[in-house]
Amino acid sequence: MKWLLVAVIAAATTASDVLQSAAMKRHGEIRDFRPGALGRVLAILARNKLIVASVAAMTVSFFAFIALLSVADLSFAVPATAGSYVLETVLAKYVLQEPVTMERWAGASLVACGVALLSL
Repeated sequence: MKWLLVAVIAAATTASDVLQSAAMKRHGEIRDFRPGALGRVLAILARNKLIVASVAAMTVSFFAFIALLSVADLSFAVPATAGSYVLETVLAKYVLQEPVTMERWAGASLVACGVALLSL
């Protein structure tokens, strides 16, 4: 049950982050941080389907994490869910077409090794 919840968290967190990144790349840089301007940006983003889907995925991740904490220690839950970093790196490269350097691949590999150690 623990590893199923970890998989749900990793998948939902990854989906949320990728959707959010794609939405913000389409929206563009936010340059005006005055309260009125931020309100207008929030109104625009609240109608953005990718942002709405991102929030829904993060909600799934949050409730799965709460469920995981009911059956596992925090010292297991947080490192185990770090597997989402590996998935995010792969999707950033192949879905979002971002450049991923060797250093980033090495970092993602180290995270994967750490998650693998938790399964022992």
